[in-house]
Amino acid sequence: MFDLNVYNTLEPKKGRLLITEPFMVNDYFHRSVILLCEHNEDGSFGFVLNNYSDIKLSQFDNMTEVEPYCDDFRISIGGPVSSKNLYYIHTLGDLLPDSIHVTHNIYAGGDFEILKEKIAKGEVSADQVRFFLGYSGWVEKQLNGELKQNSWLVADIDHPDDIMDVNYEGIWKDYMQKQGGKYKVFANFPKDPALN
Repeated sequence: MFDLNVYNTLEPKKGRLLITEPFMVNDYFHRSVILLCEHNEDGSFGFVLNNYSDIKLSQFDNMTEVEPYCDDFRISIGGPVSSKNLYYIHTLGDLLPDSIHVTHNIYAGGDFEILKEKIAKGEVSADQVRFFLGYSGWVEKQLNGELKQNSWLVADIDHPDDIMDVNYEGIWKDYMQKQGGKYKVFANFPKDPALN
């Protein structure tokens, strides 16, 4: 009998990816890839990379002054926690004070007023900043419990550019295939198991 469970060989940590098992039914997490921005004894948080919103950046009250550059930025749905708040990752590093290094050249957060100023001046492009509505969060030991239930597969980032590419629609399939073995088969399962 074919084993439909995912099994981890990697521990979760800041800068790694979480890939959902193929049959998870959840509006936020179905076939999603999450960048873990923090993972420690107190909990974990990250952003779903491949779930998108139709909301424009210019629709936010505090972003009206950065038009006309706003509409270059695609907004992702980062997760179910604080889903009305805007968060961001970027490759600006020290150009955005108070940023937190995640992995490679990717940072989270930082001075929002400076970011808006740089966008308004056209100094920041859409491939340097990714915006998210909400985030994905786990309290102490919650993520480890979900991993034991085979809900997630942990993977390393192959190319940092993958994380910043808001047009990379196939990231779940590609990263699932890269795990090899039966995961290559999982990557090609239809989204609706009834169609299999």
